[in-house]
Amino acid sequence: MTTPALLPLSGRRLPPLNLGASAFPHHRATLRLSEKFILLLILSAFITLCFGAFFFLPDSSKHKRFDLGLEDVLIPHVDTSKGGKNLGGFLIHGQGHDEHRHREEEERLRNKIRADHEKALEEAKEKLKKSRDEIQAEIQTEKNKVVQELKKKDSKPLPPVPLPNLIGINSGEPADPDIREKRNKIKEMMKHAWDNYRQYGWGHNELKPIARKGHSTNIFGNSQMGATIVDALDTLYIMGLHDEFREGQEWIDKNLDFSVNSEVSVFEVNIRFIGGLLAAYYLSGQEVFKIKAVQLAGKLLPAFNTPTGIPWAMVNLKSGVGRNWGWASAGSSILAEFGTLHMEFVHLSYLTGDPVYYNKVMHIRKLLQKMDRPNGLYPNYLNPRTGRWGQHHTSVGGLGDSFYEYLLKAWLMSDKMDTEARKMYDDAIEAIEKHLVRKSNGGLTFIGEWKNGHLERKMGHLTCFAGGMFALGADGSRDDKAGHYLQLGAEIAHTCHESYDRTTLKLGPEAFKFDGGVEAVAVRQNEKYYILRPEVIETYWYMWRFTHDPKYRQWGWEAAQ
Repeated sequence: MTTPALLPLSGRRLPPLNLGASAFPHHRATLRLSEKFILLLILSAFITLCFGAFFFLPDSSKHKRFDLGLEDVLIPHVDTSKGGKNLGGFLIHGQGHDEHRHREEEERLRNKIRADHEKALEEAKEKLKKSRDEIQAEIQTEKNKVVQELKKKDSKPLPPVPLPNLIGINSGEPADPDIREKRNKIKEMMKHAWDNYRQYGWGHNELKPIARKGHSTNIFGNSQMGATIVDALDTLYIMGLHDEFREGQEWIDKNLDFSVNSEVSVFEVNIRFIGGLLAAYYLSGQEVFKIKAVQLAGKLLPAFNTPTGIPWAMVNLKSGVGRNWGWASAGSSILAEFGTLHMEFVHLSYLTGDPVYYNKVMHIRKLLQKMDRPNGLYPNYLNPRTGRWGQHHTSVGGLGDSFYEYLLKAWLMSDKMDTEARKMYDDAIEAIEKHLVRKSNGGLTFIGEWKNGHLERKMGHLTCFAGGMFALGADGSRDDKAGHYLQLGAEIAHTCHESYDRTTLKLGPEAFKFDGGVEAVAVRQNEKYYILRPEVIETYWYMWRFTHDPKYRQWGWEAAQ
């Protein structure tokens, strides 16, 4: 029987489609033929797929290079079957490689990673065992290290400070016999004071001359630190009292000890002890004075551990604990105290090579520069915790005086290179002259005190140093005002001389007023005393050096008599 064509022939006419049972006379035979045909098609497709996979799919070794798990990310996979060698992540073909060695390296790296993880976990466990205070202390230590590194990067070189050669004394004698006699009398007074201290108060800070016994005020603590010895050394040397100088040097070498449990004034100890020791060192060259100055300075550094870096007024030399005077405005530090450290601390940095002292005082200066000043004036009180001014009280006398003096002398000490200090001085003096300097009805020039927006027409003995300061700062002043400031210094010297001349003993009072018809005279009973203050004599000395007017020497001799 002929098999009908599977596909219609061209031109053949298809009969109408009949879906009835009569349309499939051989139904079972037709179904068997269709199943065989379908199986044949499936088999053909499978064979075609196999041949295609064999010829067209890539080699499995190529595929492996892209099949990277987490392990291959950490340790790059190397196909050693083709002699590949991994060099820094690049596959180099044609080179042999020791597969065993490679596996050892992989294992070593895994072990190192595992060990690092275990170490980190152990450190974390140890941290958790520590107390909160210990953890905070470690954090603070790390912070301090970072701060110190930043300071090293930002620190500027120290300004030049000319270090003088050994000075010694001038053995020349005055040509004028009258002057020579007066000079010898002053030297005799010094020796009288020293000999009595040597006999009745040796080693104590001070001497009570009437009671003839040693004494110590609270500014030097309760220990025998020989304040009088240290403070007198440079004067003894200049006067040529060499035996007395050597006595003082020997006591300092053997007995001066700063490891005592004693609370002292940072300001007083700086100007009298560190200042006195440095002066003795520069005059004599004796190393012991430098060593002691550096030892003491280290004991004062804890006083600067405040939120602002403004030092406490008092510090315990043993514990390093600091505090401020109870009477100071709201626990404030005092301008004349924290502002009178600059010269000594700069020299300490030069002598030791350690910038810590310089950085401490420069930090104070930078802070003061940033602060607003009422009417351009520096108030006497500054809170070391908040960095804010206390009571608005400005004085060129007590509580403020030597701050202005040190600005000027810092400029001079740097061979006039510290222009920052000179600008601060000039700005301050202009504000002082505008708001505090007045002339009385009797024609006396005086410097009052500014209290909460009002001028108090009172001048203290301490303020009398300003006459010499104005004269010293005349050279280099702004707007060619050298003559003006020299004249202002002379007027202040005259006023202070009047405060002496108008007393019975010809010694000036602690304070004097210019009000209610009273001029250059003490009014209150608690201001009618003289406690050996040197400020008036200091101004006489400066004025004589700048003008050579003999009246200043005469005024000084009046006070000595």
